[in-house]
Amino acid sequence: MTYLSALRTQPFFQRISRQAYGHGIRQRERAVVDARVAQRVPYFSQWETPDMTLAVVAEGAYSTLLKDPLWASSGACNVEEYAHWAAHLCGMACLKMVLAARTGKMVPIMGLAMGCRDYGGYVEEPDGRIKGLIYAPFVPFVRDRFDLNARVVTGISVAEIADILTQSEFFIASVHHSIRWPETEPPAKGGHLVLITAIDGDMIRFHNPSGHVAATRENVEMSLETFERFFAGRGIAIDR
Repeated sequence: MTYLSALRTQPFFQRISRQAYGHGIRQRERAVVDARVAQRVPYFSQWETPDMTLAVVAEGAYSTLLKDPLWASSGACNVEEYAHWAAHLCGMACLKMVLAARTGKMVPIMGLAMGCRDYGGYVEEPDGRIKGLIYAPFVPFVRDRFDLNARVVTGISVAEIADILTQSEFFIASVHHSIRWPETEPPAKGGHLVLITAIDGDMIRFHNPSGHVAATRENVEMSLETFERFFAGRGIAIDR
């Protein structure tokens, strides 16, 4: 018997008016959902030391991440490889969170990136630049390696994410990286990926792989109106 079922059998509960009953159930159900989401979806940054975000923004990713004391946890061969790739791994951080939620296992982020690169999800240019995440190859990569059913979604509004989440457990959304400062006006939309875990009314909840403080990293809550300013109208749905 669930908690709510047991509660309904109590005399004191049965005496509550219909209006109060409905309000109370909604509040309890929301609390249960919120607690489950918070526990079920672990958070991971795209760099091994999450507190380095502001330094990355101020000084640049490569020079800053050469000093990341936890770089080896990424699975990179050396710190130079880690520093070269980490700025491009927001999508892999989202995938790492999904896999941890589904399996309880933490897969090193560079292992994910190299596997995705093998499928064409990342392309290394002759001059060293990295293109990606490229969405289309990501789909067969996660299907073959992790048995995840993913699909690319484009041309949607933020309101349509709620419909997507009725059949998909997660949505990896393309936003501008300045979403960590929601009071600002972004110069563009897209270029960074965050993991959407829930929509509740006019609020959206997500993990941001490059949040600069705890409140902008894990279980970030934001109005749909604010999120829309950063959202590029595309992303990757991962079905249940």
